[in-house]
Amino acid sequence: MPGLNCGVCGFPSCAIYAHNVALGQAEPDLCLAGGEELVETLAAILGRPIKPAGPQLAAVRCKGGISDAVERYSYDGPHDCRSNYILLGGNKACRYGCLGFGHCVGVCPYKAIKMGPERIPIIDPKACTGCGICVKDCPRRVIELIPKTQLIYLACRTEDKGKEVKKVCKKGCITCAVCVEVCPYEGAISIDPGPHGHKGNIPTIHYEKCTSCGICRAKCPTDSFVDRVKVRPYAIISLNCDGCEECVKVCEMDAIEGKPGKKHIVTKEKCIGCGRCFAVCPIRAITVAGALGYAKAI
Repeated sequence: MPGLNCGVCGFPSCAIYAHNVALGQAEPDLCLAGGEELVETLAAILGRPIKPAGPQLAAVRCKGGISDAVERYSYDGPHDCRSNYILLGGNKACRYGCLGFGHCVGVCPYKAIKMGPERIPIIDPKACTGCGICVKDCPRRVIELIPKTQLIYLACRTEDKGKEVKKVCKKGCITCAVCVEVCPYEGAISIDPGPHGHKGNIPTIHYEKCTSCGICRAKCPTDSFVDRVKVRPYAIISLNCDGCEECVKVCEMDAIEGKPGKKHIVTKEKCIGCGRCFAVCPIRAITVAGALGYAKAI
């Protein structure tokens, strides 16, 4: 065991967890900090296969920094989220938003978190191991683990209705359901209680169905989503285009123009590289330029 005694597995220490695994009273895949190497070691010791969880990343479910979120009162105390939270649940008017005093920075054993200029934590995806310590220690439960391959996530976890959200945060989700309407992948986004702790007031992204195409983020009127892609690709239409307009029908960004029967063009500034046009082009006249990369979560 890694010896962090973080308690994410549900036991107070690594030693107690190991003891329960040895007795067969605990599943051997509960340690997130140990990663795949630990799972392989335990599988060899126990003599049975163990399916490791996919690599995960801590994600801050809030974009309401000092410029966008309202404060209930002026806090002048210890520079720590827990101390702030003890006083009437914290000074941020949104009851579900990040308090911005960096408790997660202090508890991260991998130095993977730093505070941004808006007093919202920034997580380094290369350093984060998905151990879950910051998730467990955040007094407002603003941080959650998402698959490391997930590039788009909703950075809001409010349980309030849209009208109330607008009063306290410019970046909060107002449950307009635009993201649900524009998502081209059936069941990838829904407004119902989901597996990530949502209470039915805001959208749930079902990561197993989401392709991180970015359409939801581009269409969100309150900019409530985070896109971890550093540079989005863009579509290019070749001279082979016969103007069938199948690509125009699926482009949510209105980035493709042209007359029927004639070669079409892509407005690079509008294109987000979602790949929908590429998928529907019957003669494969479209290519997607630029590789996806990871950006620091904000």
